[in-house]
Amino acid sequence: MLKRLLLIKVALVQMVVHPNWAAYREDDTAKAQRVKEHVLNDIWWDIIEYVVSFTEPIYAMIRLADTDKPCLHLIYEMWDSMIEKVKMPIYRFEGKEEGEECILYDIIKEILVSRWTKSNTPLHCLAHSLNPRYYSPAWINEVPGRISPNADHEVTEMRNKCFQKFYPDQEDFKTIKKEFADFALFMNAFENPDSIEDRADFEPQQWWGTHGVSTRLLIFLH
Repeated sequence: MLKRLLLIKVALVQMVVHPNWAAYREDDTAKAQRVKEHVLNDIWWDIIEYVVSFTEPIYAMIRLADTDKPCLHLIYEMWDSMIEKVKMPIYRFEGKEEGEECILYDIIKEILVSRWTKSNTPLHCLAHSLNPRYYSPAWINEVPGRISPNADHEVTEMRNKCFQKFYPDQEDFKTIKKEFADFALFMNAFENPDSIEDRADFEPQQWWGTHGVSTRLLIFLH
């Protein structure tokens, strides 16, 4: 709704300054006057732009997740990126430096993290772990402080739960952990320069179909 107001801002301003606006006021003069005051108030528009700036990443995340396109392998990273995109406009508007406390952001982050905690599953972490792009230097260096999935404690714990559930046999469990270690650490079959370079460019299914054939178990989970 607020984003729509920004899109039609020029038309709204033209409407309230038009000579015919007086005709629209007849039903409720007081309400019409309040509308005109708001539409012509630059501070009011600044507030709307501010609210849209930190809510749009949330709606964008919801839209991306609510499609028929497979995106399980993207959800974990999308949540992390969304929270950072919410933070930036708030800190900029509030004049805060990185590391300073911001009450509004802290409240919003608490709500988002609570929602993520409820919806986050081991499958999200497994899918995140098996996306080759998330191990490429290009992706890791894109955002300060970003780490690969195998370096994330929560992701590692959840991923291993999935491995145990899918492969209760101890030998298979050991095998898939070794296959994952090779994949995550660029070892053995995954140390090929083409395999490493393609991580940044290929979609997961393309990459695994091209470079994952040496794995006996891991390839079936991607």
